[in-house]
Amino acid sequence: MIILSIDVGGSNVKFLLSNSEEKRKFASGPELTGQQMVDQVKQNTADWKFDAISIGIPAPVIHGKVIHDPHNLGSGWSGFDFSDAFGLPTKVVNDAAMQALGDYKGGRMLFLGLGTGLGSAMIVEGVLQPMELAHLPFKKGKTFEEYVGQQGRERLGKKRWRLEVIEAITMLTAALEPEYVVLGGGNAKLMDELPENVTVCANGNAFLGGFRMWDEASPIKI
Repeated sequence: MIILSIDVGGSNVKFLLSNSEEKRKFASGPELTGQQMVDQVKQNTADWKFDAISIGIPAPVIHGKVIHDPHNLGSGWSGFDFSDAFGLPTKVVNDAAMQALGDYKGGRMLFLGLGTGLGSAMIVEGVLQPMELAHLPFKKGKTFEEYVGQQGRERLGKKRWRLEVIEAITMLTAALEPEYVVLGGGNAKLMDELPENVTVCANGNAFLGGFRMWDEASPIKI
């Protein structure tokens, strides 16, 4: 079975086939709707053949349905039927959860996505738990996302932003008790010194997570 893995981000929508190394993308942004995403993916994959689709979307997803429109994208995502729109079997998860699937190496793992916003997910002994930590209070009346997301990096500057990321990791690690933390997202590569048991992953691992969503032999429960 050939799978199309789609990683929807606040800046770009990226996609890859399970039997190819050619990645394609187009710009997203605050006006992109669910239907527009589907239409543009169809246009950009007209010459590709695939049997099933995985989508990671930066929004809460329960039982394969987006329950709130993404904070950094347009409207029309909540309740949208992606299987019907694509005309193919389609599985949908939170984007951080999809990347977490691609980075999991056993035990208790916390994944944090440093991109336009802040993505988060845990996998505990093979059980995936998407999380919405971005909009929880962090300090000074602002949320985690307002400090460690893209706007926070631009407001604080890279040096101060790095310190805030470390503080956020420290707080979340104390609360959630993971054995290791994986950082992903477009801004993760800007980190330099990291605490013990914290690593930066390759963004392409989100695609691997999408492929794993269809792997019946995978020990991970979604």
